[in-house]
Amino acid sequence: MNRFDPRGRVNRALLVGVSDYDHTKPAEPDGVPGDLPAVRHNLTLLEDVLRRGGVFGRGEITVRRSPSLDEFSEELRTAARLTEGLLLCYFAGHGAVPSAGNELFLQMRNARVVAGGRAVFPGADAFTAVLTELAGSRAERVVVILDCCYAGNAAKVWHDFADRRQKILLLMSVQANRLIDSGDGTRATPFTDALVRLLGADGESSLLELFDRLRDRMSLAGRTTTLGDAWEPQLAGEPGTDVLLTAAPRSPSSPSSASPSSFPSSRPPVSSAASVTATASGAAASASSPSSTQSSEQPGPGPEASEQPPRAEPPGAGRPGAQGPRSEPRGRPGSAPPGSGRPDAEQTERSEPSEPGRPEGSGAGGRLAAPLRAVRGRVRAAGRWFRGLRPRVRAAVSALAVLALGALGVGCYVLVDPGGDRPCAPPLELRVLTDPDLEPTVRAAADAYLTSDANTTGHGCRRTGITVYGAGAAAAVNALHQQTDPWQAPREDADPQRDVGPQPDVWIPASVADVPRVNTDRPNRSFAPLEPEAGPFVYSPVVLAVPQNTAADALADRVGRPLSQMVDALRKQDANAEVRRPDPEFTDSALLATVGLYGGGGADPRTAEGRIRPTGPPAPTSAELLCALPADHTADGRTAVLVPEFLLKSGVGCARTTRVRRIAEYPSDVPGLTPTFVRVRWEGADRDAQARDDAVRRFHDWLTGEPGRATFEKAGFRQASGPGHALLDQDDPGEGVLRDPSPLPGPAEPGVMDAVLERYRSANGPGRVLYLLDSSGSMNAQWRGPSGGPGLLKQSLGGLGAQDEYGVWSVYGTSGARPYGTLLPFTHHRRTDAERVVDDGARVRDAEADPHAALLAALDEMRRRGTDDARPQLIVYITDDEDDNRLTGGNLDDVLSRARRFKVPVDMVSLAGGSCDEGRPDALIAEASGGRCLDAGDDLGTGLHDEVARVGTGED
Repeated sequence: MNRFDPRGRVNRALLVGVSDYDHTKPAEPDGVPGDLPAVRHNLTLLEDVLRRGGVFGRGEITVRRSPSLDEFSEELRTAARLTEGLLLCYFAGHGAVPSAGNELFLQMRNARVVAGGRAVFPGADAFTAVLTELAGSRAERVVVILDCCYAGNAAKVWHDFADRRQKILLLMSVQANRLIDSGDGTRATPFTDALVRLLGADGESSLLELFDRLRDRMSLAGRTTTLGDAWEPQLAGEPGTDVLLTAAPRSPSSPSSASPSSFPSSRPPVSSAASVTATASGAAASASSPSSTQSSEQPGPGPEASEQPPRAEPPGAGRPGAQGPRSEPRGRPGSAPPGSGRPDAEQTERSEPSEPGRPEGSGAGGRLAAPLRAVRGRVRAAGRWFRGLRPRVRAAVSALAVLALGALGVGCYVLVDPGGDRPCAPPLELRVLTDPDLEPTVRAAADAYLTSDANTTGHGCRRTGITVYGAGAAAAVNALHQQTDPWQAPREDADPQRDVGPQPDVWIPASVADVPRVNTDRPNRSFAPLEPEAGPFVYSPVVLAVPQNTAADALADRVGRPLSQMVDALRKQDANAEVRRPDPEFTDSALLATVGLYGGGGADPRTAEGRIRPTGPPAPTSAELLCALPADHTADGRTAVLVPEFLLKSGVGCARTTRVRRIAEYPSDVPGLTPTFVRVRWEGADRDAQARDDAVRRFHDWLTGEPGRATFEKAGFRQASGPGHALLDQDDPGEGVLRDPSPLPGPAEPGVMDAVLERYRSANGPGRVLYLLDSSGSMNAQWRGPSGGPGLLKQSLGGLGAQDEYGVWSVYGTSGARPYGTLLPFTHHRRTDAERVVDDGARVRDAEADPHAALLAALDEMRRRGTDDARPQLIVYITDDEDDNRLTGGNLDDVLSRARRFKVPVDMVSLAGGSCDEGRPDALIAEASGGRCLDAGDDLGTGLHDEVARVGTGED
């Protein structure tokens, strides 16, 4: 056993608790569920017990109450920089997870939840970024304690730090994918309450010893999650690794001897049925059936649990074992069908008043100590049997076990019938994938369906829960076309669960042509047959929305003309007029607009793109494009946008009083949006096939019938068929919309969409990319694996082709003629050759880096290379920002000035969290150059690849 004793070293404890939030529901729809008053007690008690613990000295404990994201990031960096012995980082507050469940976000005071946005959790720090900062510290040992919902999801992040996790131990308040109560606010949260009591006990306390006692204490108290299953703290760490946390004798005021007035006695817990689990390091598979559960919308005391036995401890659950931690298994949908085990998109916890655990040594827990040991033995035997199964059989067993997670549904609560005396069974969960432009409307329809009579039993219980999520249209088509196998069993190089989202039951693409795009030349090894509706159920044309002062006057000029003629006429009216379009990779409406922009294949894509190229990356969605324009009134007044017509009614709510009014013009060569209902079946998913088919049928009938069309009518859609595609809402057509702009174009041809997408991807190449790879000593902690500096660089090479030119500089050194060394010369390369050179030659140097000098040299180099042509260029700087103190004052001004003059986009890719926050050097440089800023809060691999692919001809 390797137990680290930090006494006598330079230690630090950073205690962060967010009890008060700036944005909370219901006052703000995008706020967090509410404040957490119990967290105030957490910090007071934990600080007190650590000060008396004999490990942390005077000035070594920092307490931060309700910090903003920027404040938290700064405190984390400071603690990581100053610690040499033990670094303890504690967080209590709201936790949130994205749809894939592969990341945990710690929500700070200024956190919000932006549904449908790419940055779903602004004001929150990704745990990947936190762990990156901690792993790079000089501390000999790092302990992270998380007291929040979904805390167990952090184990997956820890597991991914394969080469940097050796010194990190992670204590999590609850298993993965679980919501927990915060308490009634009069005392500490249940987990921290138990933690502080145990830390205040006599003598020495190590983390492993603490964890064992903590699990026993929570089990004996009968604690349960909001799903009704056992509340089980988790631990992730390398086998045999331990650390001393306290080493002081008990004082009279220690929590372990606190009076009843300090820690009031509690009522019995909510009853729940027993479960069997098989977990490791926070990744749990559990089966539970809640009994007499409470709705989190109407929290209240639960029934007495006089016959509630303590929960059995799963074999190896949450303990560092001989094989180390494992991540939660993800099987095929036959074994893990949609809705059975992954958290909903953009889901945050609902913290409700808890039922504190019963006092130790009394009640059912104390009477059942002997039966508990017997149950534990049986569970361990079950665990050994489970681990001996073949992988696919084990996945099937796991899926059956996690079925209870389907109860999370939309809104994350378990229902009780309106009378309050009849518990509702967890509704079957459907997952609906749709185009990002359609997502807000489809979500509104799903919300209306949830409470409709069609989805309600005679007892008032919901039949079905629905999770609606949007994903990039091109990525969704590609995943359904050729990645259904890794969608079920993800690989490192192909993971649609990460890139798109959960396996859908229903797909609603924005174009009926997307279905044949998926089915044409589909690989034989496909596991998700599609069953599309015969045709679309609504329609919306893609229009050129022109500022009113430059719009065509005559009705004949607004309809029936090709897009190119409309753009030419616009620029004759105003020489400074601009045209913008969202990202064709992300929405079908933008790809359909590109069909018209390229003139059906006759126009040169590079020339066409040059007419509408924005500074920096295009807006992901049409709604984001419309909402971004009013920020610059001058640009708003001269910019026409290619967007779906329906958004001129339902997508202009932002900046309503200041935005420029627009008039819709209807190009004849831009196909229209034709949303279509598609049932997605997954091979082997027949466990609940009949119930799932019935749920899909009922949702389909409601959505495509009169009740569902009412939502699309309100949003501004048209009839799917009939003369002129009449508006569903004839009384309120929307801003600048024509009631009858006949003739309107029909749907796109599948082959045309694929061909245009391919031409769009190659329109900007061949290109030039200069990589700057920070190779200073501090990068040592950020070097290895696919998420390290060289790994990210190699992943992005897939966006470059044989015609592109690129080179790599190793950035290090603060003196001498050059602040870099040439790792890969600037020329054409085969990808395999380039990767070999990076693998063989890239190494960390015993030196600091000078990003100021390196960026100036790179801008000069790319300006020189681009003098004689108009080929697209890009500079990529991959760094940990440890040396960004050289990007301040006059140095930063030098880089910003040159970036604005040379107009070579610079993508700043930071392996640290918070580097792209407003006002940070990385963000300023990217903005000034027209590039993009990515930091540890983003998906760095995908984001960088996409940025490089915009410049290169592409190999992937």
